[in-house]
Amino acid sequence: MNSERLNIAYIGGGSCNFGWKLIPELANTDLCAMVKLYDTDKTCALANEVIGNNIHDRGNTRGDIVYLACDEAEEALRDADFVILAFEPGTLDEQVSQLHLPETYGIFQTGGENSGLSSVIRALKIMPLCAEYSHMIEHLCPNAWVINLCTPMAECMTVLHNEFTEMKLVGASSDTFAARELIASMVCEKKEISGVRRRDIKTNVMGISGFSWFDDITYEGESLMPMFREYAEKYGDSGYEFRINEYKSNPDADGHRVKFDLFLRFGLIPAVIDRCAAEFCPPWYTKDTKEMAAWKFSPVTVNYRKKMLGDKTSKVKKYMNGDVLPKSADATEVPEMIRALCGGGNLISAVSLPNRGQVENLPAGAIVETNALISRDSVRAVCAGRLPDSIAGLSVRHVYNRAAVVKAFEERDLDIAFNAFLNDPLMTCGLTEATELYREMLSGIRTHLLYYCE
Repeated sequence: MNSERLNIAYIGGGSCNFGWKLIPELANTDLCAMVKLYDTDKTCALANEVIGNNIHDRGNTRGDIVYLACDEAEEALRDADFVILAFEPGTLDEQVSQLHLPETYGIFQTGGENSGLSSVIRALKIMPLCAEYSHMIEHLCPNAWVINLCTPMAECMTVLHNEFTEMKLVGASSDTFAARELIASMVCEKKEISGVRRRDIKTNVMGISGFSWFDDITYEGESLMPMFREYAEKYGDSGYEFRINEYKSNPDADGHRVKFDLFLRFGLIPAVIDRCAAEFCPPWYTKDTKEMAAWKFSPVTVNYRKKMLGDKTSKVKKYMNGDVLPKSADATEVPEMIRALCGGGNLISAVSLPNRGQVENLPAGAIVETNALISRDSVRAVCAGRLPDSIAGLSVRHVYNRAAVVKAFEERDLDIAFNAFLNDPLMTCGLTEATELYREMLSGIRTHLLYYCE
């Protein structure tokens, strides 16, 4: 592997969500790199510069990673070898209309990042920024590998690629981690052993970004599909919880009831947490918060996001003053992806890429999630096979809605995006109310819509 210091641009580098996961993980990967942090709020990027360099200066790490906060995005991107995109425009207060205004019309969402009415609004905000960064990358670091973490993943990936067709682009997420950890726990319980990790569970994954499925899972060569069916049949009604009632306060925890129900219904295992899988379906599980609670999951709310941000913000000074930043248990695979792309070995990872046949019965060019072999300067998607027609039917609706949202960006026409908004599976309003809701939700982000008025 090349021992020269890499240049890594991290756009959104003031994050204390993904950023705080990435910093210790980079330190524990044998990379030598300068990470240039750019964030619209430079004070946050400066805080991460200090936190990251404290880890470096403390030593006892595998990596040699140093951090520098930048005044401008161009400064971070110039001559970068890798670009990590993890930005999100707007404020938490703006998300009130995105997440909660539909509730006044009887429509309940669970997070709205890759699906739901909120994802349409989110895409309209972020796509113009994706186009700007795509052009900057083309001019400042055209040979860089770009790892996208922005959501909605499909719309961001499509715009980034369409604006710079030669971009070396891959979408990364941790969507499948929780499901694999669940299966690892089942193996430990069933076999009365310990120490089985997520990475020990081998899977074939396929679907659209945010709504992917396992049709094959193994541990040490043994198929685990019969074991999963046993658990689904046993715990489908009661749920299977690591910590009883944690889902009531943590929207990333659940009782796996939705996962079990969808498996017994369609024969494949949802590879995402329950609230995400539920939001891609008609309101079978999301009629209202009482229905969600019955299925043992809870939605993300703006108040929850504010609380999490407040909790983390209160810890910034502590970490800047030298307290050790806790390492999440393999919360991302981004450092391993960078290492593999530099020639440090092969990696199999679930990624989002345009469909070139890896999912046989989804439209060509749609952003799909499958495993890929990542090696020196190469990301090659694994042919995953064919989705059952029932799951493909659910998925294709989202594929064409996403295409409509991208077309709205390309033609600067918000009416085109309304067609996707209207066709979302969660939409239960009549046309008049849906039109009113769309206008109200757009009004909540009007400062981000100048691109569509030019």
